[in-house]
Amino acid sequence: MKVGIIQSNYLPWRGYFDFIDDVDLFIFHDDVQYTKGDWRNRNRIKSDQGPKWITVPVHYRATNQLVCDTVIDYSHDWVSQHINQIRQWYGKALYYSEYSDSLFEILRRPCSTISDLNVALCRWVMCQLDITTPTKMSADFQLHGHKTERLIGLLKEVQAKVYISGPAGTGYLDENLFRENHIRLEYKSYDYSAYPQLSGEFISNVTVLDLLFNTGPNARQYLKSRSPNRVAVAVP
Repeated sequence: MKVGIIQSNYLPWRGYFDFIDDVDLFIFHDDVQYTKGDWRNRNRIKSDQGPKWITVPVHYRATNQLVCDTVIDYSHDWVSQHINQIRQWYGKALYYSEYSDSLFEILRRPCSTISDLNVALCRWVMCQLDITTPTKMSADFQLHGHKTERLIGLLKEVQAKVYISGPAGTGYLDENLFRENHIRLEYKSYDYSAYPQLSGEFISNVTVLDLLFNTGPNARQYLKSRSPNRVAVAVP
């Protein structure tokens, strides 16, 4: 069993979905602290003037607030704003009409928390990309400890033999705990080819919507990293 665990993001880039496609089980790690100014509630779209941020407003009340408890702020009509921005910059994309209606239906559907919205959108994208990896929520497990210890507990509970981490994991994971628990550790490679975009120089790290709207049924040709994952802990 190969497992990957990442916090939910708002309309994340293609690497996020390549990551999900790489594993046998993907877990949204949303019972952790919400961080302001991060990818939890925002992402970038590509305009003819370069990348533009689209941000979901949320109610942020405490530094120890969890992602799964972070409530969306509907006091102003950000949904229409996002839809209009997406329509403005991608309306002329070759495959825009194939995805826009179902995407906007999800955006218009009220969600309580940013986690609820992110997961709904991620599962929609997975469907468009034919990614069939099962998903779970970290809050569904009874976890204890901190950082790597907590992670190892979750991996053992789902009987993982391999854990895929994002490259940033090199800064905080205790690799010795993986060796002690006989779990293989790999760091995900994000090395992608360019694909056709509407205007200007190619920009890679924008929302996956850019890939869908511009390449449609050919999106999977550009989804997978060209380089293998780096093995940090190999087990017999």
